[in-house]
Amino acid sequence: MNLTAPASVSLLGLGTALPPHPLPQSTVVEHARRLLGPKYPAFERLVPAFENAGVEMRHSVMPLKWYAEDHGWSERMAAYLPAATQLFIDAASAALADAGLDALDVDTIVTVSSTGIATPTLEAQATGRMGFRADVARVPVFGLGCAGGVTGLSLARTLAAAQPGRTVLLVVVETCSLSFRTDRMQKADIIATVLFGDGAAAAVVRAGDGPVTLDPGFEHMWPDTLAIMGWDVDDTGLGVVFDRSIPEFVRENFRPAVLGMLKAANQPLEEINRFVCHPGGAKVLDAIEHTMDLTSGALDAERRVLKMAGNMSAPTVLFVLKDVLAHGHTGRMALAALGPGFTAALMPFTVRAAA
Repeated sequence: MNLTAPASVSLLGLGTALPPHPLPQSTVVEHARRLLGPKYPAFERLVPAFENAGVEMRHSVMPLKWYAEDHGWSERMAAYLPAATQLFIDAASAALADAGLDALDVDTIVTVSSTGIATPTLEAQATGRMGFRADVARVPVFGLGCAGGVTGLSLARTLAAAQPGRTVLLVVVETCSLSFRTDRMQKADIIATVLFGDGAAAAVVRAGDGPVTLDPGFEHMWPDTLAIMGWDVDDTGLGVVFDRSIPEFVRENFRPAVLGMLKAANQPLEEINRFVCHPGGAKVLDAIEHTMDLTSGALDAERRVLKMAGNMSAPTVLFVLKDVLAHGHTGRMALAALGPGFTAALMPFTVRAAA
């Protein structure tokens, strides 16, 4: 079902935020060795994964010593609420400043987060400090995982197109580090420790033309793939589901899905100047370049973001978009991400050269 109106929609502002605790990958390796090595006999065989992940730095909402202790649901969510709220405020404030607007200008807020639960939701938690209007419309979204940056921006775009004149603020917040566990010794938990960090990103959109114009977004969900990516939920917290088959799955299945979504968008593949992708990991980026016939290393912005912040789940693709725009890229492009479902999300857009 296509709910979009014919109005064009522009990206007015973009902002990102990182939490206060930097985690160099070398420090993470040593901390993981102390905590996980005694419990996971094969740990040393996985150390090269830390070294080859393409990650040098990540950031976390809690200090390193917090992760040395056992935590249950209540403690994890007690950490999530203030930390995610602060990330929301930091990212939203940056995006509004980039757009030359303030909180009173916002008509609708789309909040995307899959790493914690807050009721009232994060935009309500932040309202007192942000100064949103009492009549602001709220659209909280949970469960999109790594695809949430693209799907969330697509939803914000749809809402803006449907009501020209209204300003829509998208805020995407993930605190992946709070799911770190020492009680589940599965390989997926180790790989999550290798890759994931915390962060937030925000975008301001409104109907109308501008230097960055957003097209409607599309999704493709593969049948019988629920076990590839997601969360297990138990009394202790969230347990990552992250199948080792993802890079090979991408090699075999991503291109047909992208071609199908581009066809639905009436967008020829050969007119796409650049894909702007969620960097799920170094192997996933290699797989995307391979299946989409891109030159090796073409996804340079993705690797820069992965290097300095790791995989932050949903916000990461918006960090990449910010990097691409900062480097002056123009033309027809497409945001792309993979997430639980197993789902691909795609959103074409245009960046016009400055006059």
